[in-house]
Amino acid sequence: CGGSISNSSGMLQSPFYPGSYPNNADCVWEIQVENNFRVTLTFRDIAMQSGRCQYDYIEVYDGPLHSSPLLGRLCSGSFPTYISSSNMMTVRFHSDSRYTFRGFQAHYSSVPADHNITLLCLPDYMHAVVSRDYLQSQGYSAQMVTLNDNECKPIVTPREVIFNIPYNGCGTIQEENNDTINYSNMIKVASSGYIIRRKNNIHLHISCKMLQNTWMQIMYVAEDTVDVNENQFGRYDVNITFYDSSLFLRQVHDSPYYIDLNQNLYLQAYLHSSDPNLVIFVDTCVASPDPRDFNTLAYDIIKNGCVRDSSYATYPSPYSHFARFKFSAFEFISRHTLVYLRCELVVCRLGDYSSRCYQGCISRYKRDTSSDEEKVNVVVGPLQLREGGAQSAGKV
Repeated sequence: CGGSISNSSGMLQSPFYPGSYPNNADCVWEIQVENNFRVTLTFRDIAMQSGRCQYDYIEVYDGPLHSSPLLGRLCSGSFPTYISSSNMMTVRFHSDSRYTFRGFQAHYSSVPADHNITLLCLPDYMHAVVSRDYLQSQGYSAQMVTLNDNECKPIVTPREVIFNIPYNGCGTIQEENNDTINYSNMIKVASSGYIIRRKNNIHLHISCKMLQNTWMQIMYVAEDTVDVNENQFGRYDVNITFYDSSLFLRQVHDSPYYIDLNQNLYLQAYLHSSDPNLVIFVDTCVASPDPRDFNTLAYDIIKNGCVRDSSYATYPSPYSHFARFKFSAFEFISRHTLVYLRCELVVCRLGDYSSRCYQGCISRYKRDTSSDEEKVNVVVGPLQLREGGAQSAGKV
């Protein structure tokens, strides 16, 4: 049960609904809709062990499970509706080992957010857009809008004022908070410098918060104006490419990529970001004949930073945004027509030796007792054995 959901609308329900749900269930649904939309969740049926919701319950979070406010915990009573403040909402269903009931059913849909002010966290910069109609309604013109750094000018169109704000320039402030890297700036709309000021200044505080593989966009208005909150979620731009040698000069673009058995395969992971103070780490790489299932029939090459295939090795990288490694085409490939790789990569602050990127091999038990780690998942392939030998293809 559970999983990631990207459809604009749909149904959620407990396992086996309307039959009884199982004991010891723990289901987590992550609902992520389009940028600048909100998630609306309405419960239609709830039949669970009542009381204080200590044993069987549903939790609704305003964003990711481990880093977002709890909107509500419920197990019986009325059928509430929740609306997210961003384009992401998480729903968790938990049952204990005793009584079971019918469970729950809920409907979710996406609704447009307020488009007066929007923010996107892109790989190289923050893209902030302010509506000129909104400025005019507040008594301002486009010429009165500036960034924290006055040298960084906006693009003014007939309908919008647009700022493309780099993460490492234009006065952007970088801060580190536990596992989160925050990039913040401020757009200012100032009234004219008369002695008597008849309009409030508007400050648009914008920030992109990176939780290793997730960007959270936040924008709010301060200084005695109506608060405007813009929260969005996105993903890191990471790819993995095959190369034909350990020199990493020529990429392999063939798909499938035909290889020989025991042939060395050279891969390079690349993080596309304008922030030079990030580092990328290869945590796990798994091979599977099914690009949608890396659990049922799989072969671990490296897992949790621990090498599982003796041919795996790393190479020095010219920049912290690169990670280079290799392994040999193994017997697993010869038993399947096509083989795919899924690699999990972690992004950390360069020089933060307490982060996952500098811990190397760690046990499963240690990982489960530490704080939750967000990762980037990249699937490459397919690889195919050459006739009479082996062949394979790798393309992100």
